[in-house]
Amino acid sequence: MQLKIMPKKKRLSAGRAPLMLFLCQMISALEVPLDPKLLEDLVQPPTITQQSPKDYIIDPRENIVIQCEAKGKPPPSFSWTRNGTHFDIDKDPLVTMKPGSGTLTINIMSEGKAETYEGVYQCTARNERGAAISNNIVIRPSRSPLWTKEKLEPIILRNGQSLVLPCRPPIGLPPPIIFWMDNSFQRLPQSERVSQGLNGDLYFSNVLPEDTREDYICYARFNHTQTIQQKQPISVKVISVDELNDTIAANLSDTEFYGAKSHRQRPPTFLTPDGNTSRKEELRGNVLSLECIAEGLPTPIIYWIKEDGTLPINRTFYRNFKKTLQIIQVTEADSGNYQCIAKNALGAIHHTISVTVKAAPYWIIAPQNLVLSPEEDGTLICRANGNPKPRISWLSNGVPIEIAPDDPSRKIDGDTIIFSKVQERSSAVYQCNASNEYGYLLANAFVNVLAEPPRILTSANTLYQVIANRAALLDCAFFGSPLPTIEWFKGAKGSALREDIYVLHENGTLEIPVAQKDSTGTYTCVARNKLGMAKNDVHLEIKDPTRIIKQPEYAVVQRGSTVSFECKVKHDHTLIPTVTWLKDHGELPNDGRFTVDKDHLVVADVNDDDGGTYTCVANTTLDNVSASAVLSVVDVPNPPFDLELTDQLDRSVQLSWTPGDDNNSPITKFIIEYEDAMHEPGLWHHQTEVPGTQTTAQLKLSPYVNYSFRVMAENNLGRSLPSEASEQYLTKAAEPDKNPTAVEGLGSEPDNLVITWKPLNGFESNGPGLQYKVSWRQKDGDDEWTSVVVANVSKYIVSGTPTFVPYLIKVQALNDAGFAPEPAAVMGHSGEDLPMVAPGNVRVNVVNSTLAEVHWDPVPLKSIRGHLQGYRIYYWKAQSSLTRNRRHIEKKILTFQGSKTHGMLPGLEPFSHYTLNVRVVNGKGEGPASPDKVFNTPEGVPSAPSSLKIVNPTLDSLTLEWEPPSHPNGILTEYTLKYQPINSTHELGPLVDLKIPANKTRWTLKNLNFSTRYKFYFYARTAAGSGIQITEEAITTVDEAMASRQVDIATQGWFIGLMCAVALLILILLIVCFIRRNKGGKYPVKEKEDAHADPEIQPMKEDDGTFGEYSDAEDHKPLKKGSRTPSDRTVKKEDSDDSLVDYGEGVNGQFNEDGSFIGQYSGKKEKEPAEGNESSEAPSPVNAMNSFV
Repeated sequence: MQLKIMPKKKRLSAGRAPLMLFLCQMISALEVPLDPKLLEDLVQPPTITQQSPKDYIIDPRENIVIQCEAKGKPPPSFSWTRNGTHFDIDKDPLVTMKPGSGTLTINIMSEGKAETYEGVYQCTARNERGAAISNNIVIRPSRSPLWTKEKLEPIILRNGQSLVLPCRPPIGLPPPIIFWMDNSFQRLPQSERVSQGLNGDLYFSNVLPEDTREDYICYARFNHTQTIQQKQPISVKVISVDELNDTIAANLSDTEFYGAKSHRQRPPTFLTPDGNTSRKEELRGNVLSLECIAEGLPTPIIYWIKEDGTLPINRTFYRNFKKTLQIIQVTEADSGNYQCIAKNALGAIHHTISVTVKAAPYWIIAPQNLVLSPEEDGTLICRANGNPKPRISWLSNGVPIEIAPDDPSRKIDGDTIIFSKVQERSSAVYQCNASNEYGYLLANAFVNVLAEPPRILTSANTLYQVIANRAALLDCAFFGSPLPTIEWFKGAKGSALREDIYVLHENGTLEIPVAQKDSTGTYTCVARNKLGMAKNDVHLEIKDPTRIIKQPEYAVVQRGSTVSFECKVKHDHTLIPTVTWLKDHGELPNDGRFTVDKDHLVVADVNDDDGGTYTCVANTTLDNVSASAVLSVVDVPNPPFDLELTDQLDRSVQLSWTPGDDNNSPITKFIIEYEDAMHEPGLWHHQTEVPGTQTTAQLKLSPYVNYSFRVMAENNLGRSLPSEASEQYLTKAAEPDKNPTAVEGLGSEPDNLVITWKPLNGFESNGPGLQYKVSWRQKDGDDEWTSVVVANVSKYIVSGTPTFVPYLIKVQALNDAGFAPEPAAVMGHSGEDLPMVAPGNVRVNVVNSTLAEVHWDPVPLKSIRGHLQGYRIYYWKAQSSLTRNRRHIEKKILTFQGSKTHGMLPGLEPFSHYTLNVRVVNGKGEGPASPDKVFNTPEGVPSAPSSLKIVNPTLDSLTLEWEPPSHPNGILTEYTLKYQPINSTHELGPLVDLKIPANKTRWTLKNLNFSTRYKFYFYARTAAGSGIQITEEAITTVDEAMASRQVDIATQGWFIGLMCAVALLILILLIVCFIRRNKGGKYPVKEKEDAHADPEIQPMKEDDGTFGEYSDAEDHKPLKKGSRTPSDRTVKKEDSDDSLVDYGEGVNGQFNEDGSFIGQYSGKKEKEPAEGNESSEAPSPVNAMNSFV
């Protein structure tokens, strides 16, 4: 451990002979160490350790306990005096003394009265070495007397008069605490106008009607007995002058009136203290309380000053609304003249209090116990001060020293007793008494003369561990009388202390100023005096210092991020360090965001409070080291403050502010916003921005705005909260600076003109009485401007105008201060009407079966009677060229914008009869239609047949039935049927092509192979070409005779065996194929499947002219462009869902200017038929045989 170095020391160097360090006997007194074992063996005079207070006020309801405790060796005996004479406690059965103590208990709870035991008590503790005495303890029982009965008359006074309600509590012991309450035990409110004085009276500087009440009650609380006494309630009524006259007339005989001054305002006068000057005396160390209470109207304010000096800053306090000045721990320097000043609007008055600070005795030097050896010298000093100067008197063992037994070794010199060559009989207890008229001090100090051989108090074989290069302090606490000499040796054999410098302290401690590794070893302390010798061994170990080899580093982080501090420690291997992290020299916050591992401190989600100094402290039992780093948390700035407006002009003002804390990130700019409290309260607008180094801004203002400003600061991390708003500044009114915007003139009816505009807001009005001057005239005429002034509107309707005539329009703002600048005129038009003329010379050019081009001549502009929006074509399919369409005719519409005179009609149906007309369109609507124009579309290719089904299958024939296409798109010329067989390996056979007349819906194929699957391809044709095909598959039936023979064979045993062998072989082949497919092998059927879709382009095998492989029927995968036949062998083709892609505008579509169609026009392809079952027939052994061939 590291030891504290004593101030006084002797430095000795080592020599060749064994070094002995001697501690010479000192002239000053011997100190007795507070070692319990030592104190048990040493004789010692009595010492008072505990006693009751000098002024001891007791509770008369409890037993009286007077304390007196003392220590000494041998234990002291106790005795008491009462009122200066011996108090024989054995003769009073109510008095007992605590065993081993001098404490008295007087049992007055069973019988007796506390008043019987009033008096002055003093305790004496005595043993063979002397006698110690206690203070004079004055015993007095506490008293809490009742108020004397008195009749309190109601108090009636005028509004504004002063009033003092007296309390005059009964005299108690100790004095009571005074307070005023009402009948509900609620404290009466106090203020600068109404307050309680130090004497307990309630003072009113002036009364108000609300002071009227009947329960002003003064309470006295006696804390010692825990009792509260109550004065009779006082009734106060405050009335006006008229009420007072009526009251005088009715109650003059039995009413007391306070004061005769007028209730009008008056300068202050003091209610307390009286006169212009007063005196105050206080004792040193007490609280000085000075009071001044004044009356007046309005209520006076009290001020305090000290003449020729200043009030002590740290010890001065104001109480009771500054009516009481208190100075705590008062000293003589606080004496002087204090002045209180009462001031109101009508004048001031002052009072001077002369303060004198006296002092009961207080110690300068209190006498201390002396432990001396025989023949030693010593002194007792008793020095005290006070005002007046106290008188010093000495006692020996409780007896005045003048009549005490003579001792030739002592000499009295005023406040000092000098001892020379003392002997054991010189042991005694001396009392010093310092007293003046304000009190006394009594101190016991003993002189103990001892003859004791040396004792070493430090524990034997104490181990000291010290860090290298630091001082090592080896203790050798000792005691002896006479004072022993101390010498130190190093090593078990008493080897000399060589090479180094050692320091021996007065308390026996050996210091090695700079301990090294070779300082390790055993050291021996030897103490000697003439009565004997003692020695003790201690051991010293030197340890390596603890070091921080990796220190935490300064960090700057943004709020919300994570920061890590590193602290690596190297230490002596025999010491176990503990690493502690501190923040700002205190503990880390108790927050889960702070985590500490072996070498790191991590702070997650850093906030503003985390900034500061972080210290890593490595502690061992012998040393500690620390390293610190600062964490700076950057954040958005704090709001600016102290906004001030200067240089206030009509159109500008200067704003200045004080920046807030930049939170470790420099401010880059300030943003200034304003609020218009008159027109838009609560809404803030951007005013301007200034650089971050600027704290003033010259702001441009608008007239008639009640401005408030606020400022925000911005740095690299963001923007601060807004500052507090500045003071408001109302600018003067002026004429408007601008006119309304968005002025337009449009007619809502053929005979009117609707003028609209965007009105000015309140900020732009520049003054009260905002109005608008609306002016208009025809553009092409010589008419004068017609004007009207309107307010609180943004629209004006001019009636009786001609249809669709251009007008010039102006809207000018004005207010009570004048007109805005002359506005520019804008052009508008009066209301539109429907066009009068239809487009002429309508021509149609049929481009193809689904597209036609239409041309027309434009109509004259004057006949449009409005803004030309475009031309609109109505067209509809009147009838089919083949059959009449008796359904409701649905008209389609295409709109072409602007002045275009041609357009394209897309999405027409082939081979159809169409009718169209053209109309011009303006803002009001459509004009009359042109004469209907008729045109026909040419034929197109048909859609797929609506259905195809296979019926009546036989051994060598199949019958096909179908329904014509739902959209023939012309005259059907014929049907084409193509079909081909599919063998057991899914290969396609030769393709057969048949032409069938268009009027047929049924066809039978003959001479087909029995039990064979066929695939059919079927489509219709018109003069325009072939339509979309539909596909189907079917199987011819089985020959019954062959089936019978096959059954006979199948029942033979040899055939059954053969089939089992073949089945086993097939199973093995399937397993091999499965393995090959899993390994990535290709299955050839799927590769050729796509070739089966269109028989026209399938390649033929070179050897036999047949088609390639067909898809595996067992996979149940849909054939491309076809499907398996469903259970009913019918396939229905969905109706075409082609639709006309809208052209042009409006409800149908739009064309470009050149008539080309915008967008894409495409029909949906017919969906592939759903997959069906291969066949409805049950499998047979013959089929199985055929599949194996």
